[in-house]
Amino acid sequence: MSRRDVDPLALDDTTEDGKDLESVSLWAHEALAQITVKVLRGHTEAVTSCQFCFDDTKVLTSSQDTTARLWDAESGATLLAYKGGHQLNVSECALVPDKKRLITASWDKTLKAWDMETGTVIWTAAQDGLLTSCSVSADGKYVASSSDPENRLCLTSADTGERILQIKGHHKATIMQCCFDPQSQHVASVSADRSIKLWDMVSNKTTLSINSTHTNVIANCCFTPNGRHLCTASWDKSLRLWDIQTGTYRSHGGLVLGKGHDGSISSCAFSSDASLLVSGAYDRTVAVWDMNAVCRTLVLKGHRDWVTDVSISADRNCVASASKDTTVRLWNIEHAEAIPAVIEARKTQGMGYHILKCEECGKAFSISRLENSDLVTKCVFCRLKTPTRYHLQPLQFIN
Repeated sequence: MSRRDVDPLALDDTTEDGKDLESVSLWAHEALAQITVKVLRGHTEAVTSCQFCFDDTKVLTSSQDTTARLWDAESGATLLAYKGGHQLNVSECALVPDKKRLITASWDKTLKAWDMETGTVIWTAAQDGLLTSCSVSADGKYVASSSDPENRLCLTSADTGERILQIKGHHKATIMQCCFDPQSQHVASVSADRSIKLWDMVSNKTTLSINSTHTNVIANCCFTPNGRHLCTASWDKSLRLWDIQTGTYRSHGGLVLGKGHDGSISSCAFSSDASLLVSGAYDRTVAVWDMNAVCRTLVLKGHRDWVTDVSISADRNCVASASKDTTVRLWNIEHAEAIPAVIEARKTQGMGYHILKCEECGKAFSISRLENSDLVTKCVFCRLKTPTRYHLQPLQFIN
């Protein structure tokens, strides 16, 4: 068992004689381990995306080695490799909700649908540029994809691969990520031009466009499960949270989650109840954020190169991270709250907690004991509706 596969908060990466270990790993059950981690090895180039699926029993990944893989989350074994279809990097993969089909987007300018069980290609849709991302709508009807160099957003039928809509020049620079909202009504996109856009599926037009206060490329975005808030991850080393339903960002800006990473942030993902946010970065770390207290509670270290994508299981017990180091790591954070290093980190951040009930939505939330509970009466999501000390300078809204 490799100590490399145990979180460095608990153990170092060397044996007692100082020799570095490279053994293939499963769950690290060593007595001193505080966060167990499983390392999935099989891709031969950078892993570009990861996601839990099939009730958290499987993990789906894509890679620059031109393949996608389905893994068993418990054993760490590859169940099926989807290969032979793409000629260049697979930038992202997404599971169709019927769980029978897999969508892959590639730099070879094709979008493909695969049979999950047999690994055969069902359809191939030629695109006009190299594909940077893809997303499948929650109703399983559509695939959204982004392409370079003409900054296109494309909508494709998930059933047939037929192109439904293509928007050339949707952004002024490369679209880094596109994703459907949980209601399948909008497609959000973020770009190297530092803007955020929302495409309305009903009216077939851009209904929201934000010149964000990010100071560098926006690399990724994700919705809360109710679709009300959008989180953006940027190379400026910050995450920002936007209330896209009420539009309060127009006068107050987005909520900034800073000081979480020392490098450009590549990815972000909410838990199924939006109580946790996970982010990955080029500083090789994964950060876990408590969205009620609005603070980083845990940093996961161990990757040997950039973290390119993150995902969190539906039960919030496990975090998956994909990396340029060709591996995927599954971190068991179920008992993270009891880890001394986490408790100490909260003390350092001044995060002892009061548990309160939000006066607006009625949900329980926690705040720092350093905050005045008479002043903070709402959870973080409801606080975004009103001007508070958390808000930023006004943003420019583009019609």
